[in-house]
Amino acid sequence: MMMEHVDILIMVAGAFIAWIICRKVVVPILLKVASKTDAKWDDVIFNRKVLLSAANIVPAVILWMTVPYAISDFPELANEYPKVGEALVRLMAIYITIMALRTLLVFIDSFKQLDGEKRTAKQQYLYTICGVLKIIAIFVAVIVVVAIIVNKDPSTLFAGLGAASAILMLAFQDTIKGLVAGIRLTTNEMLQVGDWITVPSAGANGRVEDITLTTVKVRNFDNTIITVSPQALVDGSFQNWKGMEENEGRKQTRQVYYDFRSIKIDDDGVANITKFRHHIEQWLAEHPLVVGEKSPFVRHVAASQAGCCLEFIFWLRSQAGRDFERDTCDIMEYIYAASSDFGLRIYQQFPEQ
Repeated sequence: MMMEHVDILIMVAGAFIAWIICRKVVVPILLKVASKTDAKWDDVIFNRKVLLSAANIVPAVILWMTVPYAISDFPELANEYPKVGEALVRLMAIYITIMALRTLLVFIDSFKQLDGEKRTAKQQYLYTICGVLKIIAIFVAVIVVVAIIVNKDPSTLFAGLGAASAILMLAFQDTIKGLVAGIRLTTNEMLQVGDWITVPSAGANGRVEDITLTTVKVRNFDNTIITVSPQALVDGSFQNWKGMEENEGRKQTRQVYYDFRSIKIDDDGVANITKFRHHIEQWLAEHPLVVGEKSPFVRHVAASQAGCCLEFIFWLRSQAGRDFERDTCDIMEYIYAASSDFGLRIYQQFPEQ
């Protein structure tokens, strides 16, 4: 009996020693080898967290392989409790499955560290695929664990799911739609991390911080966080300001109404409003806040009972919200003040007394 106890101690000690060797020797060696290579991806993917998670599987594998032999050394226990050895083997198998799943999930999550400050379309596509792989891995692991518990072949359970696929699709239709919408956003390059988007229906107006299979996280310019589903973006509408930011200047359009009674012909035979239009166009083209190369201009819009409408169109160099609005105010305030220099009166409706 003493020899049998010694065998169990050797088995447990061997598993513990193998775990220590993996953590203290094998993992540092692999990390050092990865750091010596010129490639950066191996440093990210095969990081310390992934390797340590994989090391936790080693002692479980050793115990799983040696438990049946250890139980056989106790014939009285094996005869009285014939299910003990089988139960221990199943527990070890479940543990190995769970730890393998955890290692795989950590490995997949490591791809997120490959993202730069602005995630490219290819990176986002890989990010989406990784999310799908995580769902598949969890689903497969659950089936395997259930198969171990009921002592069935996992392939039998997978085959049985075919009949229940319709029910599963109905129960998880929202999740499936979200997955499809997320893939559409990625493959069509409709959205990337770092893009400035506006989603009026959700009250979102800011930068995209994260894109997952089921959510798009937007940080508004007031630092509030808005979470929008990919399905809402695909089915509805949203405005992506990426094209504007990649080109110089953000377009601004403003309208001002002038009293018809203030429009007149000057001594040189030119209307004062004509001189005013030419002056503002020249002033805008030379203004440091305006992109003069885009030829700012002033035009007439259909008149109304409010008066003669002039529309001022220009492109500001500042594109961020606060600077853009501030520069717009500076320009429009000059236009308001300069109007009187040309004898023009801006229309305003006074409240009834």
